[in-house]
Amino acid sequence: MSRRFAQGKYTVVNPEKYVGNRQPTYRSSWEWQFMRFCDNNPNIIKWASEAVSIPYKDPFTGRQTIYVPDFFIQYADKNNKIQVELIEVKPQNQTLQEKVGKNRNNQLQYAKNQVKWRAAYAWCARQGIKFRILTEQDLFHNGRVG
Repeated sequence: MSRRFAQGKYTVVNPEKYVGNRQPTYRSSWEWQFMRFCDNNPNIIKWASEAVSIPYKDPFTGRQTIYVPDFFIQYADKNNKIQVELIEVKPQNQTLQEKVGKNRNNQLQYAKNQVKWRAAYAWCARQGIKFRILTEQDLFHNGRVG
């Protein structure tokens, strides 16, 4: 079964690790894969889906609005040091200007994402944590997640 365009609720296998307030919702197969990775990876200590709200100014309307990154994770790195990150999962063609192409909607979404992500980097810097954007290049190595 292909999960390429899957959306739905993820059933947490290790509830002691999940710190969200509600059952996580995946909006793509990549988010579902990342949820499974967080839930089952022994180095992930805590994780949540859509748990943090970051204010930013919409570049097209000028209004204050909220950006909600896909994931919050706390993990032990290779040196056993605890790290905390906010993670956004996006296709590479939405993260690199040279991949956006001439499609007006893609160009507008790219511009809006850049503003959201600048707000996220700044918010995370104030919290002493990291912000990272993961693409299919980061998520899938030799056909495997991780």
